[in-house]
Amino acid sequence: MRIPAHSVCTAIRDDIVSGVFERGSRLTEEVLARRYGVSRVPVREALRTLESEGFVVTRRHAGACVAEPTEQEAADLLDIRMLLEPLGAARAAQRRTEAHLKVLRGLVRLGQERVRRGEGEDLRSLGGWFHETLAQASGSPALIALLTQLRHKIAWMYAVEQPARPADSWAEHGALVDAVARRDAERARALATQHAERATAAHRLRRTDRPGDAARVRTSQHPVNIAGARH
Repeated sequence: MRIPAHSVCTAIRDDIVSGVFERGSRLTEEVLARRYGVSRVPVREALRTLESEGFVVTRRHAGACVAEPTEQEAADLLDIRMLLEPLGAARAAQRRTEAHLKVLRGLVRLGQERVRRGEGEDLRSLGGWFHETLAQASGSPALIALLTQLRHKIAWMYAVEQPARPADSWAEHGALVDAVARRDAERARALATQHAERATAAHRLRRTDRPGDAARVRTSQHPVNIAGARH
């Protein structure tokens, strides 16, 4: 059975985000095909997709390599998220379905329950599912794709500190769902903006502290997507 390229792409992206493949390291088709148990064809397609997303660059004499984003490029991602997440929340207020509301309210209940019990292990993943569902509720495939890519790249470049008051964070989620339920787009936009501002303050650039290692986020300017920069 031929494994689709998008599945291979997801697997490689996950390994890049989690640090299995270090920034700047080579990604050879043969090694990747062996790792994921596929032929080189879906690997080649996956690498092209990841290059278009900015996770991979093609270098002369080296081939495909994991990209090495600059601090400025990393900071830009947070700025872009500050623009897109409030837009997504406003669109969700206008276009959400009852099914979206049911999932969002269920996630808020789970998050608040975990906070009350002092069970913080699942809060990050629950928060991720909440924001993914909110994006889906926007009803905009282009916006959903952009927000999904942003989440992947921000997770790759940043470590996120747990909020000092998780109950407040989940109260914000609850208020946002209420605004979406009332179809109050401006209120949803304002709440999403406030929430994104507080979340941004908890982000710290990922770096390696091992002797001899280069910084995981470089400070020198270098285009993330060399192929895209040529056009």
